[in-house]
Amino acid sequence: MQHLILTAWLLAIVVNAVPASAAEPRYQLDLLELSSVLGSVQYLRNLCGEPSSQWRDKMTALIDAENPDPDTRARLVASYNRGYRAYAASYTVCTPSAVESISILMKRGRALAVQIVARYGN
Repeated sequence: MQHLILTAWLLAIVVNAVPASAAEPRYQLDLLELSSVLGSVQYLRNLCGEPSSQWRDKMTALIDAENPDPDTRARLVASYNRGYRAYAASYTVCTPSAVESISILMKRGRALAVQIVARYGN
């Protein structure tokens, strides 16, 4: 029992000693993935007959809300562009596979958005 109490006490010290910035890398990775998804969806939705800048506008809103430093901003934009270009290199016409990709990406984007808000939202 004493060993269990000591282990719990040490765990509490370690958890409280981790700086808040330790969560930032996971947060940044989630934002980068969301950026890529937004770029992918922007390309595919336009390709499949939904011409709009809706997903690019959402990316702009994400960057505005984050107000990142120049390096992070550049990484977010690059991730968006990579997502866009990846699908542009794969699809030149809308196919059933492209439509399925839209569905999968939309689900992933929603999951990421919910996860980001749940984990890091105020």
